[in-house]
Amino acid sequence: MRTLALLLFLVSPAWGEDLVAALSQNTVSITASFSGSEIWVFGAVARTAPVPEEAGPAHVVLAVSGPEQRLTVRRKARVLGIWVNRDAVAVDAVPSFYAVATTGPLRAIVSEAERLRYGIGYDQAVRIADVPAGVENPESFAEAVVRIREGNGLYIEAEGAVLLTAETLFNARIQLPANLVEGVYTARMFLVRDSRVVSETQARIDVRKAGLERFIYRLAQDRPLLYGLMSIAVALVAGWLASEMFRLLRR
Repeated sequence: MRTLALLLFLVSPAWGEDLVAALSQNTVSITASFSGSEIWVFGAVARTAPVPEEAGPAHVVLAVSGPEQRLTVRRKARVLGIWVNRDAVAVDAVPSFYAVATTGPLRAIVSEAERLRYGIGYDQAVRIADVPAGVENPESFAEAVVRIREGNGLYIEAEGAVLLTAETLFNARIQLPANLVEGVYTARMFLVRDSRVVSETQARIDVRKAGLERFIYRLAQDRPLLYGLMSIAVALVAGWLASEMFRLLRR
């Protein structure tokens, strides 16, 4: 019975802890002058009872992910002095944007089992769908996606960027780059104690084009034929204007 009671304590703490969080903005508008944005996440830890002294320190993990995409990653090889595509692997469910911020080193504060369960971290966010026969080291394809998107500012890992005060109040800032794609972004907040997630909450961020950019985007999506004809007309007018300017300058 004592063993059973101990197991119950480890699996489900006797005290209750919940995250209460909010975002500084839930809508981001992409305009012609859009150069990026910043989301401020803030909140508190609500408890129904004091935390026992034997419990480990609390940590907060914040993960923001953008609309998922499916990519085909190709590996080049040198054949007869020419670089050609050799292997190709489909990488499934790739977030267009992914940022994770924590109060400490991610793998030190969250167990591998919990990261797998809740999909926290680059290795969990970028998953390989099918590996063709004969492809060596398939994990390198997912690593390539992460490396390229980190270079473009679309993947961010900020360990220690979440400030947790007295294990009660927390806040963090997430930088959104200028090259965001339109869609619904999800911000997930996790309260972690003893390497386990004890509470989770999430919020939605709508990223939408606005103004003329929104009109052009919707026209290209809803009426591609009209969009194509307008593009041709604009190109013809621009070409004619350029030729007229050069003709006047030559006089």
